[in-house]
Amino acid sequence: MQKKRLVVLGAGESGVGAAILGIARGYETFVSDFGAIQPQYKTELTVRGIPFEENRHTEALIINADLVVKSPGIPEKSPVVKLLMNASIPVISEIEFAGYYTHAKTICITGSNGKTTTTLLTYDLLKRAGLKVGLAGNVGKSFAWQVAEEDFDYYVLEISSFQLDGMFDFRANVAILTNITPDHLDRYNYQMQNYTDSKFRIVRNQTESDFFIYNDDDPVIAEELAKRSLPAKKLAFSTEHTLPEGGWVEDKTMKLNVFNTIFDMTIHELALQGRHNLNNSMAAGISGMVLKLRKDDIRECLSDFQGVEHRLERFMRVHEIEFINDSKATNINSVWYALESMSTKVVWLVGGTDKGNDYSQLYDLVKEKVKAIVCIGVDNSKIIAAFKNMGIEIVESESMEEAVRSSYFLASKGDSVLLSPACASFDRFKNYEDRGRQFKEAVRNL
Repeated sequence: MQKKRLVVLGAGESGVGAAILGIARGYETFVSDFGAIQPQYKTELTVRGIPFEENRHTEALIINADLVVKSPGIPEKSPVVKLLMNASIPVISEIEFAGYYTHAKTICITGSNGKTTTTLLTYDLLKRAGLKVGLAGNVGKSFAWQVAEEDFDYYVLEISSFQLDGMFDFRANVAILTNITPDHLDRYNYQMQNYTDSKFRIVRNQTESDFFIYNDDDPVIAEELAKRSLPAKKLAFSTEHTLPEGGWVEDKTMKLNVFNTIFDMTIHELALQGRHNLNNSMAAGISGMVLKLRKDDIRECLSDFQGVEHRLERFMRVHEIEFINDSKATNINSVWYALESMSTKVVWLVGGTDKGNDYSQLYDLVKEKVKAIVCIGVDNSKIIAAFKNMGIEIVESESMEEAVRSSYFLASKGDSVLLSPACASFDRFKNYEDRGRQFKEAVRNL
């Protein structure tokens, strides 16, 4: 019998993982990357005898596929994807492909903000409880790679809207939706409903035996739930009102009620502070209770979890000025949370590749907390236009080193310097991690 042909577009972590799973499951597998493939991934493909090409997409080698796994970074409007769609060749995500070949339970987290923290908290929780658990999706190792070579009973998956777009038969046993605010609208024809529909694919295929954990304070989620009938058991969390079950805050105490079992902790005991982190802690805690983990394990995880690099990472004090790395804040809502959590005056480092930002949402917080703005993008005209009439000093910089130096001179003792860019990083940096690391290196060199 002739082998089915699998073509993988993109040879990063997810693509190479999909190719490794493809070979393991008997597909004739080919990998195509329009850019250069990183040496470590080239080695992985070579040692396994998986054919690949880089710096091009050869149509003749792609159009004969039975199935295509696409990197989440490749938009649907790219010529190679359009070609495949027109030929009615199925194009799926690595998450979908890996889901075909595992019976492990999945805890899947999506949302515009907070998903990485919630994912890592939940993973830490399951590990402490002694479960055999893998971490995958937008963080950790490729899901497909782990399905090919590991043997986990559970996977905690951070799933972006781009990954969700390529998921059709996949089913989350526990789905968590942290919030929905405008993000990546350039990929969704600037239609908020398209982006919202993408996020709600997290509940696709769920049954009555599954769970949907969501933010009850989020107006977009509330509006969407009013239109939909979901078979999964719904468990909400809120910082604004009490709930009959799920998670809420009462008298500075976080309360969780799942299966008529109550768990509570004062908010001061939580390792991660701030209202946004309270939501993340409740979401992770509810997922732990759904899985019937011991209360002691949940308490221990939520009280001593170490935060996420590049997400409100209080990095270093230099002459009583605190430098905070929030490079992962690539949209307006993330920056809103960051500024809202600040208790000092702020010198704000902002800018990069704009994704259709509406800066007016930040006006009140900027007036209240920001004393100076340092622009770090190549084109800062939109930021300057948004804030020029506020009486706040705005300076531009040619590099992260220059930006950090400028922010140091603009700040006074007791102030904070906050890198919270509100934009993607691709104009000057490889990714948000590279941007965050360059920020930390420049702070060390002050």
